[in-house]
Amino acid sequence: MQAPNLPAVRTCRPTWNKGRIVGQKRPLLPKHVWAIRVRFEIVHNHRDLALFNLAIDSKLRGCDLVKLKVVDVFVAGQVKERASITQSKTEKPVRFEITDGTRKSLVRWMNEPAMIGFEFLWPGRFHERLHIPARHRVPEALDTKLCSYRL
Repeated sequence: MQAPNLPAVRTCRPTWNKGRIVGQKRPLLPKHVWAIRVRFEIVHNHRDLALFNLAIDSKLRGCDLVKLKVVDVFVAGQVKERASITQSKTEKPVRFEITDGTRKSLVRWMNEPAMIGFEFLWPGRFHERLHIPARHRVPEALDTKLCSYRL
């Protein structure tokens, strides 16, 4: 039994990626990293500064970064120099060094009143304050030029 040849169906809407940058993005240059850090410091955004610094230091995937707990980076009231976590995708342990600037920003973030008594390092705003979702908003402090780079 042969199927009849039907005319090709064409949609009238444009493709979803027309005019957009698709694929792998360029990595951030050091001057862009410092520009983002300075903007976070200017607006006193301790949470986003600590999150950005730890993301740069650890090179973890976003889903692993937002699931970090306070005990993963803090011990005896101080930030660890090195931390180790198990990646959710590969199930392999990853060790990374936490630099001095990142440690200072983490201490500033942990001393904020909103962080007292929470299990996760990056608590969300909803659902009993679990960790923030992996697909979180891009902070407003970033310039639109920098958003074309991979964060």
